[in-house]
Amino acid sequence: MLYSDFQGLKLSRLGFGCMRFATDPATGEIDQQKVNDMFDLAIRGGVNYFDTAYPYLGGKSELAMAEALSRYPRESYFIADKFPGHSLPGPVDNAALFRLSLKKCRTDYFDFYLLHNITEWSVRIYEGEDYHILPDLLRLKEEGRIRHLGFSFHGGAKLLEEYLDRHPGVFEFVQIQLNYLDWSLQDAKKKYDILTSRGLGVWVMEPLRGGKLASLAPEAGERLRALRPGKSDASFSFRFLQSLPNVKVVLSGMNEVDQVEDNLRTFEKDEPITGEETALLFEIAESMKRGVPCTACRYCTAGCPMQLDIPYLLECYNDYKYASTVTPAMRLDGLEEKKRPSACIGCRKCARACPQSIDIPAALKELAALYAAGPQWAVTAKPRQEAIRRDLHMD
Repeated sequence: MLYSDFQGLKLSRLGFGCMRFATDPATGEIDQQKVNDMFDLAIRGGVNYFDTAYPYLGGKSELAMAEALSRYPRESYFIADKFPGHSLPGPVDNAALFRLSLKKCRTDYFDFYLLHNITEWSVRIYEGEDYHILPDLLRLKEEGRIRHLGFSFHGGAKLLEEYLDRHPGVFEFVQIQLNYLDWSLQDAKKKYDILTSRGLGVWVMEPLRGGKLASLAPEAGERLRALRPGKSDASFSFRFLQSLPNVKVVLSGMNEVDQVEDNLRTFEKDEPITGEETALLFEIAESMKRGVPCTACRYCTAGCPMQLDIPYLLECYNDYKYASTVTPAMRLDGLEEKKRPSACIGCRKCARACPQSIDIPAALKELAALYAAGPQWAVTAKPRQEAIRRDLHMD
């Protein structure tokens, strides 16, 4: 197993993400025996980092992870959990919610604890004075209940810099969505560079983009294996991340034993990705995109009568065009109504100014429709909000 040094801790570079355990379609119950088998295999292979969160799998992920780990000494592994500020129904007893996760995870402390899912929308909750989330968590850190504090992030690079500027010296690591597709699609390169320049450890989520990079189009997979025969599509994604020196932990949401076996082989030894392989991965990534070639030159914004942040909106558009997910929706939720794509009046000043000849009004019109039809955070968060109210006996 490859390991990273983080403040004197020896962390397995492959972390076990506990968001995608296999469940019974009829009951939603987790297959605990399969979880146990996967954990046994992973631990034998050197994995010592396990990542869960309060909302995962309807609140059952923490329980299943704890059951599987209970058969091993507590000091032999690291647990990461997350505070669900993005799902709160309103101000709550933060310490009580934290203690609930401790109880479910059968531990007295978390090695790593994160503010869960900071975006342009959720940041107003995390920084809201009436929520007092960060002060409460810092107090728990002083008490030794949290060993290392970080946050997971789904926003843009601008917000990342602003948030870190507002909270200097508070966080030790940040978890971002990083893979060879999002290196450019979600500007993950810039986020990686920001964190590295500030001396913060980079944790990786979605290394396979929800599994899409683990099962490429046949032609793309064949081209990769012509360079390195016998290797899985997923292994190229992981080796790309292994080439980034500030990536401390790569989380993989494994739900089958054969996935654990394949990942362990990839992380067994250091096999640096070559320049030729990297170039091909970026070529494959470009072929998967369906958006517009915005370079964020900002020529379009100068004459916009609605003062829209057009490059920001086109980032969201490109993300939507690859896959309709809640991530770009959350970023749009963070904007005032008058700054969303529906505010475009179609004057076409932006299109005339664009060096890339992008039909910006058409893209913003489509983005407005995608946003209206896609998964809305206000809707998808309701079950989690109801669960928190129930767990804290707020009803």
